Amino acid sequence: MIKLVVRLFSVTTAKRATYSLGREMKHPFVLLERCVLCLLVPRDPYASRGRKRRMEIRDATASDRPALRDVARRSLQASYPLDATAITGAVDEWYGEARLEEMIQSDGHYLLVVDVDGQVVGFSEAKQTGESVAELFWLHIDPEYRSENYGKTLFDTTRKQLEATGETRLKGRVLAVNEAGSAFYERQGLTKVGEESVSIDGTPYVQYLFAEVEPGAIQTVEIGQRTAYLDHENTERGSLAPFSLVYSEPDGTDLYGYWCGNCERLANAMDPMGRIRCDECGNTRKATRWDAAYL
Repeated sequence: MIKLVVRLFSVTTAKRATYSLGREMKHPFVLLERCVLCLLVPRDPYASRGRKRRMEIRDATASDRPALRDVARRSLQASYPLDATAITGAVDEWYGEARLEEMIQSDGHYLLVVDVDGQVVGFSEAKQTGESVAELFWLHIDPEYRSENYGKTLFDTTRKQLEATGETRLKGRVLAVNEAGSAFYERQGLTKVGEESVSIDGTPYVQYLFAEVEPGAIQTVEIGQRTAYLDHENTERGSLAPFSLVYSEPDGTDLYGYWCGNCERLANAMDPMGRIRCDECGNTRKATRWDAAYL
């Protein structure tokens, strides 16, 4: 089994396109319709010519959908000790045709892509989850382009777009096994505020929660015999009202639970899929995905 990356030059348009062929090759050349020449080429064909690649970050379009799924698949394979079935299932669920179309059309969902010479090599997905708060669900970079600093550029652009639309606080989650993801968030100024448990394909994983913490916005609350610290600025969307983060330490670095904004009570019960439910009023937070790691 060999994996080839071939560059195709079309007869009619001479437009370059990249294909990954993961199958057994019985002949040294692959004949494809309307193809003049198929050559094995390096991933960066312009480096030897001294030509600088053109990179832009733009909103995703419907035509990007196949590329988004491919980048997500390659990114997950490179970053997580998961089998192919789990990764394929996740990509199909999160980035199916209908799901991507919904994201692209939604006003509260933000999907930005890194476009290098017409090829999508990364993307970010964020969504408003509370008042003035957004969560970065994913930031994927194709493994072969991670040395180009595209991840930071994409993160900065995503953050600016969110700030421009009123989402001034950013949160994200990353699996503990993805140490590079945690380090990336810390370099961007986010603080690890807690840990959660999440089940992926039947296997439990520890998930870190990162947030932008402003100590001046934290309020002291008494919960039973314990003093806790309520952060009204960091919230997550609930079915009836937002949930605010509650810390066990005043510096906002140890997540204790979630404060239900509907009945003003602590709600710290969470199922393996990330659903928080207030036992008093039924206010429920939707399940999270795995994380928003630097993938």
